[in-house]
Amino acid sequence: MEIKSVLIVDGVGPVCADTLTSHGISVTTKPKITKEELLQEIPKHNALVVRSATQVTEEVLAAAKNLNVVGRAGAGVDNIDVNAAGKKNVMVINAPGANAMSACELTCGLILALARHVVPAATSLKAGRWDRALYTGTEVNNRTLAVLGLGRVGREVAVRMRSFGMKVIGFDPYVTSQQCQEFGATKVELSEVWPQADYITLHMPLIDSTRSFINKEVLNSCKKGVKIVNVGRGGLIHEPDFLEALKEGKVGAAALDVFEEEPPKNPLTLEIIQHPAVVATPHLGASTKEAQVRVGQEIAEQLVNLVKPGTYKTPLAEVKPSN
Repeated sequence: MEIKSVLIVDGVGPVCADTLTSHGISVTTKPKITKEELLQEIPKHNALVVRSATQVTEEVLAAAKNLNVVGRAGAGVDNIDVNAAGKKNVMVINAPGANAMSACELTCGLILALARHVVPAATSLKAGRWDRALYTGTEVNNRTLAVLGLGRVGREVAVRMRSFGMKVIGFDPYVTSQQCQEFGATKVELSEVWPQADYITLHMPLIDSTRSFINKEVLNSCKKGVKIVNVGRGGLIHEPDFLEALKEGKVGAAALDVFEEEPPKNPLTLEIIQHPAVVATPHLGASTKEAQVRVGQEIAEQLVNLVKPGTYKTPLAEVKPSN
């Protein structure tokens, strides 16, 4: 594959550019780029590397006359029109495992924060109040955690939260019961998840079958007061139904790192963020120094391998079109 020039946007770390230039590949870096700037710049390049901010739409791909590959420095590709790329014979690759540990650790931290009311208690103390009784929490020991999506992140979460004494159940149509046992989880059907789970954590890709996965019907089937953590993708939760469940107490607490629109502007989403039972963070799942190095390195090594096969041991992680 011909890759002479690469455009890197969204603040992908310097390791990506350094790796590419060390192999004679020209790099243009624009940490922040508008849609209009991208449409002007993209025709000059054979490859584009993005994080989650830049939307690689059909319009962008149509302007990319010389583009051969789009690299997502991370796992999710919902900001890339993979089907439109496929129609133009543009390969899409990602780095699915590079940020798994960072997303896992944030998930585990948020589960514990919900159990012990860490965020509201800290806010209260900063405001000069001493509300020990108000913020009495619960142990996670002997509670049931449902992990929905048992890929790299979900498996790591299962292993770590089991060490806290949680009973871990999981659902993933592509993972067998025997595989679940290897990381300490019990595979169950979805209908068995809702009445059992004290905590639910979401680690599924955002595809047609998972969009609005957590909706009114599901929430009505859950234990009253269930705690939900989403460090996966924003569209997994149907936000109007979720807000209603929060107001009614069906959802006892939630920790949300991702949203349907980022940054959130929708008044409904902002109301969810402001709800006292919600801990909200600005898409920090992969925002660690270690993850940013790894995602940039993995994408760069895959691009080099496309030009000089076998240079690195990093396997090609190609995302195929769904149609």
